[in-house]
This record gives sequence, C-alpha cells and structure tokens, in this order.
Amino acid sequence: MSTAAFVVIAIITLAGALAAASLSKLIHAALCLVIAFVGIAAFFFLLGAEFVGLVQVFVYVGAVAVLIVFTILLTRPSDEKVGGFNWSGVVIAIAIFAGLIWAILGTPTLSIAAPHIEPLTVKRIGEALMTDYVWPLQCVGLLLTAALIGGLILVMEEKP
Repeated sequence: MSTAAFVVIAIITLAGALAAASLSKLIHAALCLVIAFVGIAAFFFLLGAEFVGLVQVFVYVGAVAVLIVFTILLTRPSDEKVGGFNWSGVVIAIAIFAGLIWAILGTPTLSIAAPHIEPLTVKRIGEALMTDYVWPLQCVGLLLTAALIGGLILVMEEKP
C-alpha cells in the first residue's frame, strides 16, 4: 500500500468525519458524511478488497447517504437557524478516537504469520449467493422493496 495515498485518504476521511460531527447545518454534515464514506471505500480499494469497496460505495454512498440527504430535505424547513460551532460533536469524536487508539495500542501483536487463503472474488460471492443463499437473498430483496414502498407512502402528500 502506498504510504502517500494512505496519508491523503486518511486526511480526507478524518476531515469529512470531523466535519460531519461538528457542522451545525444538517445538510452540510450529511454531505461531509458522504466524503467520509467515500474515504472508507478508498481504504478498501487500497487494501485490495474491491468487492467490499464497491459495496461501501453502493450501499453507504449510493443508498444510505442519499436517503439521509432526502430525509433532511423533505423534513427540515429551508429557513433553519444556523447556530454557532458545535463543539459537542468534536469532543465526542475526539473521545471515540482516543478510545480506539487506546484499544489498538493495548492489543497484543501476533507472532505467527497468517495462513494463505484463496482470494475471495466477486464470482465466488455471486455463486454462493445464487446457490446456497437464494432464500435469504430473496427475503432481503422483498424486505427492502417493502421498506421503499412504505417510505414512499409516508412522504406522499394527500390531495383533498
């Protein structure tokens, strides 16, 4: 993994996450969260986990973030008051970061090398989903379709 690419992606991801936790306008915070999600996907691509990176982009950037932005746009008035800088988000983010650093530094290292495993490809995942996990896949698809229809019904305005 290239050190320069790692540093650039880390700075972008941390800046997006810190901005998402501290900005006072909700729509700007949601868009900064999208930047943090894209940075996490870039980490997966750097590590060679292309499938997980694509899932990160499709699910979090393409679905969750867009859902958050649409929810904010549909439920918040456009004349929202802008307060001062939100320091509580910064304090919480720093506390979580310190806790993660403490946990990482307190973890003992392994002295043995990991065994070599066969790389997981998109083809193998697709074959497993379409052979062994067909029913769970269909159930998840049905559940997501029902949630989408329910969300559309909730936001539709009734005309008299």
